[in-house]
Amino acid sequence: MIRVLITIVAFFAGLTIFIVPPYLGPDDLRQCDKPQVGTCEAADAIVVVSGGDTIARVDEAIRLFKDGWGKHLIFSGAAADKTGPSNALAMKKYATELDIPTSQISIEEFSHTTAENAVNTSLFIQKNNIKKIVLVTSAYHQRRASLEFKARLGDSVTIVNHPVAHDRQWTEYWWLSFGGLWLAYGELFKILLFYISFGTIV
Repeated sequence: MIRVLITIVAFFAGLTIFIVPPYLGPDDLRQCDKPQVGTCEAADAIVVVSGGDTIARVDEAIRLFKDGWGKHLIFSGAAADKTGPSNALAMKKYATELDIPTSQISIEEFSHTTAENAVNTSLFIQKNNIKKIVLVTSAYHQRRASLEFKARLGDSVTIVNHPVAHDRQWTEYWWLSFGGLWLAYGELFKILLFYISFGTIV
């Protein structure tokens, strides 16, 4: 009996380890080496939401920008420390230090949550007639961020998911740490709440 229970636990643990990461972190650019016509076509802008390992997110967005995946960078996030600059402004400063022209950077400085990132950034996206974005965040956060943006942008804007695969908070061995498990199951719970609040589960 104990052997059966151990087998069942191991089976579901294995499912969790292999299923959770690709679900939480969909990557639409996984098969794309460089921008080209078709499914790997470049976007109008690259959107980065702050939080978690923000620098890793910005670094990945800058890499995408320099590789031609977007013509503009949009940084979204309020100040983590109320006495300092907004996360968005800090990201912009960091990007300019890496030779990104300020004319190709826009910032949204008032969002404290993922939902606010989506609402406030979507207003800018629609106002500027942006039709396709690459959305960059941490791998554990990508699914929920994409859902929030999709809920506000609808079918008017194409959202291309591209998470930072690994950062200071999320590694390929996420399931071996309390922090990794907390992030994973916390995101799954928040995704469930998202679907409940929007009245459907897909």
